[in-house]
Amino acid sequence: METATATVVAIPTAETPLCNRVESAFEFLSRKWMGLLVRNLLEGEKHFCDLERALPNLSARVLSVRMKELEDAGLVERKVTHGPPVRVSYSLTDRGLALQPVMRAISDWAYTGS
Repeated sequence: METATATVVAIPTAETPLCNRVESAFEFLSRKWMGLLVRNLLEGEKHFCDLERALPNLSARVLSVRMKELEDAGLVERKVTHGPPVRVSYSLTDRGLALQPVMRAISDWAYTGS
């Protein structure tokens, strides 16, 4: 007779560290400006200049680096429209859109804590 076993998911503690994937995800999303960029892109496709306006304390150089990191991670799709002027726009991929409940929970948490 076979015995059914339930899968128990342990909440990480000091004794049971986070798995590498979870740790990497937290590290990636906690980089300066990442969360705010994802939050802005949840509103829909944005041009580079829209993101600059939305986050005026973010330099163009750092914005470019962060967008490249988001693109490399598969969270953002970059689209270049050729012609005078050349326009670059960004939108979230399905993987990026999957962060919407997380971003909403963080926003809710921030507003209820004040």
